[in-house]
Amino acid sequence: DVDSNARLRKAVTDAKGLNMPNETIDRAIKRGTGQLEGVAYDEITYEGYGPSGVAVLVETMTDNRNRTVAEIRHVFSKNGGNMGTSGSVSFGFKRMGVFRLDAASVIEAEALELELIDHGLEEMGDSVDEKGEKRLVIRCAMESFGQMQAALEERKLTTLSAESAFVPLTMVTLPEDQANEVLKMVDALEQDDDVQSVFYNLA
Repeated sequence: DVDSNARLRKAVTDAKGLNMPNETIDRAIKRGTGQLEGVAYDEITYEGYGPSGVAVLVETMTDNRNRTVAEIRHVFSKNGGNMGTSGSVSFGFKRMGVFRLDAASVIEAEALELELIDHGLEEMGDSVDEKGEKRLVIRCAMESFGQMQAALEERKLTTLSAESAFVPLTMVTLPEDQANEVLKMVDALEQDDDVQSVFYNLA
């Protein structure tokens, strides 16, 4: 289906961006589609609230639902949060396709923005990665993911990452000590082997 094709394109783009060998990419695709050693993996999204009521979405891929839900629940409760039911916080997020480009490689950002509107562009802005490098962030609705990726490739723009992300509709601002409590829980979730991505509405 369209959704799984978008995820597959994202996985291949990310892997190529990391200069991963083709065998490793093939193995990752097989694992993701449950073709590796007969193991079936399920994609499950868990929802809940972190400290100070921050909304949190956790995307997982697992071969053992019971293990994963127990581990995620443990991280929430240990860090002052609590898991919610399906739909309890997801209404506050919008699922979008997110592309990150090297800002230095884009000469005419305003012209590019106008061109990409025809390919589903909803938001475009600047960002800085962990290393302090400037990035151009492009967001589109998930149904425009393939169209946007093709438009970027057509313009010979190097995509550093392409992903599906839950973008918060409203952000919460907290004092530094409370924000650090939330980030501590997010970090604990990201350390779990089954967790693929963590999204939250902390500004």
